[in-house]
Amino acid sequence: MKLRQALSILALSLAALGLSACGGMASSNSMTEKPKEAKPAATMEQKTPEAKTSATARPAKYRKIAPEKAKEIMDKNPKAIILDVRTKGEYDEGHIKNAILIPNETIDTQPPKELPDKNAEILVYCRSGNRSRQAAEKLVKMGYTKVRDFGGVNTWTYGLVK
Repeated sequence: MKLRQALSILALSLAALGLSACGGMASSNSMTEKPKEAKPAATMEQKTPEAKTSATARPAKYRKIAPEKAKEIMDKNPKAIILDVRTKGEYDEGHIKNAILIPNETIDTQPPKELPDKNAEILVYCRSGNRSRQAAEKLVKMGYTKVRDFGGVNTWTYGLVK
């Protein structure tokens, strides 16, 4: 008898739980709650631009671009900084016109004095692409926002100056 009562109570409890769960889903209050749940997601999307402005303090990811795109940027934006991160000897052998030299080995955790504007467009290159990637990563960690790595001067077909 006690077993039968326990099973009856259990069955009633499960039935009540099932009805309240189903009833909760169909109730008009639940339906109005669902859009409220969706609002925080929309609010988060609306906060994305704010997150981007606060993300300027956090490093953005640099972009890898083709040499052709770098040349296009140089032609369109004379204020773009062309950054050679090779050694002084490599630079003296031939570099891209108007490039400034900041060897990758000298770029650490402090912004280089030659790059005072963290929002300037910076086009980084080296000999083969390895040091330019390293330098670009370091620059974005320091807060530079428009860093473009176009690889190595060995794929540059637009001429060099000495």
